[in-house]
Amino acid sequence: MLNVYTGVVHDTQLQRIPKEDFMKYAYVYVLDTMADWELGWVTAQLNSGQYFKIPGSRLPVRTVGASKRSITTMGGMTVLPDLTVDEITHDTSAILLLPGANTWTNPEHLPMIEKTKELLEQGGRVAAICGATAALADSGLLDHRPHTSNGLEYLNLFCPSYRGSAHYRDEKVVSDGNLITTGATGGLLLAREVIAMLDLFTEETLEAWYNYFNTGEERHFYALMETMQART
Repeated sequence: MLNVYTGVVHDTQLQRIPKEDFMKYAYVYVLDTMADWELGWVTAQLNSGQYFKIPGSRLPVRTVGASKRSITTMGGMTVLPDLTVDEITHDTSAILLLPGANTWTNPEHLPMIEKTKELLEQGGRVAAICGATAALADSGLLDHRPHTSNGLEYLNLFCPSYRGSAHYRDEKVVSDGNLITTGATGGLLLAREVIAMLDLFTEETLEAWYNYFNTGEERHFYALMETMQART
């Protein structure tokens, strides 16, 4: 089966459905110096589907590069992109995830900025964290919509073309329609907002999951397990 709204794959049904009928992905843009920890919370949950409200479903993660060459993350890991920017389409994108990195100003990433603009205009979902918010700000994509980042002064300092200060929100995470933005420390919050936007967990599961990883208190782990039992 296929969840039509999110394009979530049900692993037990893969052999029964033509590939072109269901394949939606969570696309992750990868670039040299990317902060590999920032998207770890969200990619692990999307790709594994372990807490999804529909048992056996998942949202496959695919990495996207400016080219097919491998990149090296800030943590020293080598990532070989699954595809290039031009291969992303609105029809196949459940969400585009943009990580922080020190190399966003490299001109080779301009096609990704253009693809982001294209997806947003078509109603596609995008989530950006840390340095990726600066890349969007400097390209004008945040000039007319609520957003956040590492701080307003951060955007004013590093984004000479930024004109969106009137729409800046001094909050840890901001969801504005189909766009989520957060600062460098917002990886867990971004994951929560993405999962909620895509309607992948029950409300009870999402609350317990977030509270457990946010506080480390075992009572939230037990609450999370209880929501899993209720799912079956």
